[in-house]
Amino acid sequence: MIYLDHNATTPVAAEVVQAIVDALTGAWGNPSSGHDAGRRARAVVERAREEVASLLCSAADSIVFTGGGTEADHLAVLGVAEALEAKGRHIVSSAIEHPAIVAPLARLERRGWTVSRVAPAPDGAVRAEDVIAAFRDDTTLVTVMHANNETGAIQPVAAIARAARARGIVVHTDAAQSVGKVPLDVD
Repeated sequence: MIYLDHNATTPVAAEVVQAIVDALTGAWGNPSSGHDAGRRARAVVERAREEVASLLCSAADSIVFTGGGTEADHLAVLGVAEALEAKGRHIVSSAIEHPAIVAPLARLERRGWTVSRVAPAPDGAVRAEDVIAAFRDDTTLVTVMHANNETGAIQPVAAIARAARARGIVVHTDAAQSVGKVPLDVD
């Protein structure tokens, strides 16, 4: 069999299977409990948090685990939009986002938000200047994926983030396709 979808799912490596077995048999407690089993589970979670933070060049206390990428994207987009609704109801995104971003944006549009979707150039990447040109006074969020899940095109997130932050716009990027493949520094 020739398998060409490793960005979506890969076979589970033997060391990952062993880590899961170890966690399920040796660290099965509630990590919020104070008993021995809970403390063992808490140590495993905190070690994982530190490893993820190191991978992202981030502080461990800024890492929040969710059930998966789609859940994380929905929480981020809907949470920021609702938290900043009084400041504005405009979001800038790309026209090539993953369904995990498309769905919450569509939900917000049904509720009255405006979403500006920037088209990519022929090479598959949006131009930072096009995204920045879509910013308005009522823009509260910009969400552009880091690496496209279908083409692999890397988006200019750092340039977009610098411009957005200068205007007080919250930045979100789905970097699920990038982590472990290209160096990332979320700060």
